[in-house]
Amino acid sequence: MFDWIRPRELRQQGMLSMNKRNIDYIARYNDRRAFPLVDNKLLTKQVVDEYEVASPSLLQVVREQHEIGHFREQVADLDGFAIKPAKGSGGKGILVITGREGENFLKPSGSRISLAEIERHLSNILAGLYSLGGSPDVAVIEALVRSEPRLSAYSHQGVPDIRIVVFKGYPVMAMLRLATQASDGKANLHQGAVGVGLDLATGQALNAVQFDRPISEHPDNGLRLSDIRIDNWRYLLGMASRCYEATGLGYMGVDLVVDETRGPLLLELNARPGLAIQIANGQGLLPRLHAVEALKRPHLTPEERVHWAMTEAGAEEIMQPRPPKTSFATALHA
Repeated sequence: MFDWIRPRELRQQGMLSMNKRNIDYIARYNDRRAFPLVDNKLLTKQVVDEYEVASPSLLQVVREQHEIGHFREQVADLDGFAIKPAKGSGGKGILVITGREGENFLKPSGSRISLAEIERHLSNILAGLYSLGGSPDVAVIEALVRSEPRLSAYSHQGVPDIRIVVFKGYPVMAMLRLATQASDGKANLHQGAVGVGLDLATGQALNAVQFDRPISEHPDNGLRLSDIRIDNWRYLLGMASRCYEATGLGYMGVDLVVDETRGPLLLELNARPGLAIQIANGQGLLPRLHAVEALKRPHLTPEERVHWAMTEAGAEEIMQPRPPKTSFATALHA
């Protein structure tokens, strides 16, 4: 049995539709010349580093088929690493190795994979099997991200990540994505991962969904999702905001992880972020986007933009008076 909702009701709730996102935000605020930058993970790593946005350490780049033979030497002493197609999307083609067992490597699920299979995977990446438009690609090998234990406890096998939608440099909505058995250890909502909406003011869990249905506990470990609160929240928002200066993109998704030793790291940027974040938050994006557009004097630094966003979201320690017509809090609590 399906629960139906009228388009008019969605508009009243401020839900951003795909067509409106594409026309009014992506096409209007994203310079097409910046797309190759965020569509290529290798270029992204190089650019954001200049703006003090850390990312997983780069171990190797495989650009040509003949270089695959050197991969064996590069990973000889490594117990864990991640292989990613530079121009992949939606998590396609990402292979994560978390350990070794004899001559074989171990995936997060515990299943084994041989070196020959990994080399075949590298070959497929170079051939463009996972890239946008099927164009030839390069393989990026990064150090393994080992999630901060407190957050990792909420995720099944895979590393939990944080998606922050940034508009004109302002964080406007955020969610935590938790892997499940249904999603095969991947933080992909469409495959069955859990989406947890996060309060912009505090990083506290607001709402949680799986397969677009409200849930209160993680389906695999039974942990109560309302207990989640992200540490160093202001710092994470600042990282996301700095990506605006790094790329010039007016509307984007910033995906972050929290490593147990290095702290917050950038996974990737997305110039066409999906809309499921609205379902995870139980609120629409449009009122928040309109509030940013209504600003007569945009804030010039990431710190100022984060301060404004957190204030408008209701952070007690920085609460300030604000005009009601552009109130972000009204949009947040409608």
